Amino acid sequence: MGRIFEKRKHSIFKTAAQNSKLYSKYSKQLYMAAKNGVPDPEANPVLRAFVEKAKRENVPSHVIEKAIQKAAGTGGEDFQPARYEGFGPGGALVIVDCLTDNNTRTISDIRSCFNKTGSKLAGNGSVVMSFDHLAILSFKGDNEEKVLEAMFAADVAIEDVESKDGTITVFAPPAEFYKAKTVLFEAFPDVELEIQEITFLPQASKMLSGEDWALFERLLGMLNDCDDVQEIYHNVALPS
Repeated sequence: MGRIFEKRKHSIFKTAAQNSKLYSKYSKQLYMAAKNGVPDPEANPVLRAFVEKAKRENVPSHVIEKAIQKAAGTGGEDFQPARYEGFGPGGALVIVDCLTDNNTRTISDIRSCFNKTGSKLAGNGSVVMSFDHLAILSFKGDNEEKVLEAMFAADVAIEDVESKDGTITVFAPPAEFYKAKTVLFEAFPDVELEIQEITFLPQASKMLSGEDWALFERLLGMLNDCDDVQEIYHNVALPS
C-alpha cells in the first residue's frame, strides 16, 4: 500500500506541476492579448482566440478571467515577446518563443538548456528561414472547392487548401488567420475546427536516433520546464 501511495502521490504532484505550467503560460498570453488590445474577447479577436484555446486545454474559467481582469487594471507586469533560435542535437533546428518580464533571466535559462544538451544558440533569422510561418485551420470535410470559393469571394490570401482523409486544411499567412476563420464559420456554420493556430512548419524534417534523440528529448523537457517558454518549434520527425 505504501508503494502504491508513493506512485499516486508522484502522479498527483506531476499533474499539479503540469497544470501550473499550463495556467501560467495562458495567463501571460491572455494578459498580453488583453493589454495590447481591449480586455473584451468579443471586441478583441486575438484575445478571443486565446480564450478559446485555453478552454480547449481545460484551463479553468477563473484563471482566464483573472488574467483579463488584471490587464484591465492599471500597472501590472510588462511582458515582452522574445524569440530564440538554435541548433539542437544532431543538427536539429529549434525555435523557442517566450514571454518575459526579465530578458536577462530568460536568455540565461534558455542558454543553459542548450548548453547542457550539447546544443547551440544561433543568431536571429538563421533558423527561422528554414520554416514557413503559417496560419492553419483544419476541420472534417471534403468540399475543398466550396472552401476555395468562400476564401476567394472574401479576398482571403490563402497559401493552400489541402483535402486528405476526410479532413480539409487551410494554410494562410498569419495576418489572414482571423479573416480566414471568420469566412469558414460563415460558409460552414456547423464547422468544428480541430486545429486553429499560427505556427512554424519546417520546410524539411530531420530524423534523430540514439544519443542525439535522447539529448533532443532532454532539451525539449528542459525548455518546457522554463516558466517563460510559450512555444517550441522544431524540424525533428517525432516517432509515431
